[in-house]
Amino acid sequence: LCERCRKRGQIVPGAIVHHKIYLTPENINDESITLNWDNLELVCRECHAQEHDGVKKRYTIGPNGSVIAEN
Repeated sequence: LCERCRKRGQIVPGAIVHHKIYLTPENINDESITLNWDNLELVCRECHAQEHDGVKKRYTIGPNGSVIAEN
């Protein structure tokens, strides 16, 4: 279930594991950021969209797992 919706008393299926500290090319290999349970939360698509509303994506992940910076 979406952790943010549950805090508001709503029952909504979770769909995306969100990193509370955003992933960047500088921290993508830091397991204390990428894999730390305290940095992850399960959210629904709506909560995830609200979190990232208006935030331009700074990078993508390439087919081989490499980080590709956006211009």
